[in-house]
Amino acid sequence: MTGLFICLLAVSVGVASAETWRGLVVAPENRCAPYQASDYSYPQSVEPRIIAEIGKIYGPYTGRCFSSRGETDIEHMVARSEAHDSGLCAADSETRKRFARDLLNLTLAGPRVNRYQKRDHDAAGWLPPQNKCWFAFRVIEVRRKYGLTIDRREADALDRVLSACNSAEMVVGECAPATVPPPARSAEPSGDPLRLYDDNGNGRITCAEARKHGIAPVPRSHPAYRYMRDGDGDGVVCE
Repeated sequence: MTGLFICLLAVSVGVASAETWRGLVVAPENRCAPYQASDYSYPQSVEPRIIAEIGKIYGPYTGRCFSSRGETDIEHMVARSEAHDSGLCAADSETRKRFARDLLNLTLAGPRVNRYQKRDHDAAGWLPPQNKCWFAFRVIEVRRKYGLTIDRREADALDRVLSACNSAEMVVGECAPATVPPPARSAEPSGDPLRLYDDNGNGRITCAEARKHGIAPVPRSHPAYRYMRDGDGDGVVCE
């Protein structure tokens, strides 16, 4: 009994003495369970909601205006693997999916930025060229919402940004209004879609074939849609 009391007391002291920063526990990243991207799945259908929140097809990291959804990636400000290593490795599957689809943590970025620059870096490894204050405040808000920890290097990097901030609002540059969903085609082709687009004659139409024939992205209303696989069920293929 005495041993159990000492153990509980040690845990209590450890929690009480944990370093905190802006309401977050400061701790090293810890992968307490294997990371799989499929545990943090999200549908492409969330993208129009992101665009609606911003007001246009716009990348706040670089101030770039995009002409269509096909030019953008859905971007997690706190990367999924980063969140996993900051506490969600111990969370249930519903919490992980809720995190992956939470608009609070989602924005748009060009593929070059999303896939080759930011990737899964935290703020200590990468900061956006523009909208740094908005980004820093949003990272903190997301971490608080999901009870994520933060390591000391990232906290220091965010402190440096926040010391020069007067606002947490996103600054949106001028560009043409977004069209969501993508514009409907003025005239759909007539005839058998398989005859028109199924180049290898296997009874299905692939995204490669759709792009070759200039019909991608393919909405549900297009005759080719029924012969294609809509993996996320959002009514648009090859977006």
